[in-house]
Amino acid sequence: MKRYLTVFAALAMSLMCSAFVPSLKASEVDEKTIITINQPVSVDGKVLPAGQYVLKLSDSFTKDIVFIFNAEETRLIATVLPIHASRLQPTDKSEFSFYDSREGQPPALHTWFYPGDNYGFEFPQR
Repeated sequence: MKRYLTVFAALAMSLMCSAFVPSLKASEVDEKTIITINQPVSVDGKVLPAGQYVLKLSDSFTKDIVFIFNAEETRLIATVLPIHASRLQPTDKSEFSFYDSREGQPPALHTWFYPGDNYGFEFPQR
């Protein structure tokens, strides 16, 4: 009987631990990233004025849609269908790159990589 109690206790502990795993990684699912820009930036043909924005991935299992919100996440500013991009070495912080722009035009967002990932997103230039 004691052996069954030990097995039952071990099983109960493993079930309780597995219940907490999804909540620990929940913030990584949508790859929420807060970005502050000090000059206008173009994203998918839309110009974002200087300020703070939130980038998130779609909740769908494909994760091929990027949503851009205002800083409070109360207003959706843009919905972008990016192209997959990759890099050799992941870094421990978000990384952004920009297309070269013509004089007088704001730089356009080119790529976004989430910390720790070697895959990211390329934003088509319009």
